[in-house]
Amino acid sequence: MRVSEINIYPIKSLRGIGLSESVVEKRGLRFDRRWMLTDRDGMFFTQRQVPKMAAVTVEVVSDGLRVTSENEGEMAIPFVPDHGSRQNVVVWQSEVNGLVYNGQVSEWFSDALGRKCQLVLMPESWHRHVNERFDAGGDIVSFADGYPLLVANEASLEELNRRIAVDADGSVPIPMNRFRPNVVVSGAEAFAEDRWLRIKIGETMFRVPKPCARCVTTTVDQSQGEFDGNEPLKTLATFRRPRQVYPDTFEAYGFQGNEVLFATNLIPENPGSTISIGDDVQVLDFT
Repeated sequence: MRVSEINIYPIKSLRGIGLSESVVEKRGLRFDRRWMLTDRDGMFFTQRQVPKMAAVTVEVVSDGLRVTSENEGEMAIPFVPDHGSRQNVVVWQSEVNGLVYNGQVSEWFSDALGRKCQLVLMPESWHRHVNERFDAGGDIVSFADGYPLLVANEASLEELNRRIAVDADGSVPIPMNRFRPNVVVSGAEAFAEDRWLRIKIGETMFRVPKPCARCVTTTVDQSQGEFDGNEPLKTLATFRRPRQVYPDTFEAYGFQGNEVLFATNLIPENPGSTISIGDDVQVLDFT
């Protein structure tokens, strides 16, 4: 198996950036989801509520970020707000102390997305831990939904699209970007990732805590920023329920049984190295 894609999403739920290599840090790939948009009370929102977030592009430049939207043009954002205030913000069940970009930056996002919001940065000093069920003691995560990285398998997507095509003749294949993975691998069998427990990419070893339960974001056309039907969730629901994938152990993962699964989460065990497209992917332990 080899790495075929590497992606980061500096601002949670905005368009991703494809890379040829990236440094693996404790809380995820460098720059990945270190920023997040919230309402003025500090509650996060994503493409689940605002699909047009997918159409806002992000670049990492020498002195910060540069974002672009069709209606608002470009905006330069420093890595750290010049006069940011501190505010506790919420992402899922986590309360995080964030640095708020007051003034022009947050106003730009409010205009681009058509709702009052603010951009926040997770300070390096703040440690948001992964779910305690899978925390080895010091496992932390950025503003990602729950874990530092997400890995997807090309063959699994091919199998999913094959099943979609059987039920909907002439359908357009679902692209990998609907699942917003950090790493994509080639050369594995379809859904081989269901049985991975530990893997090694390049020189970095990762634990595989649990598969990823998927939501309505996977139905957003990532190029247009619009909802686009009910696939892939409709087809995933026919064969990727936790009860179907892990009939004897799904409760141990914390699943209720009604979720649908695609791709799997990773926690780095020895962060600090660079992973690159073309790196070997080795499975060290299976479940």
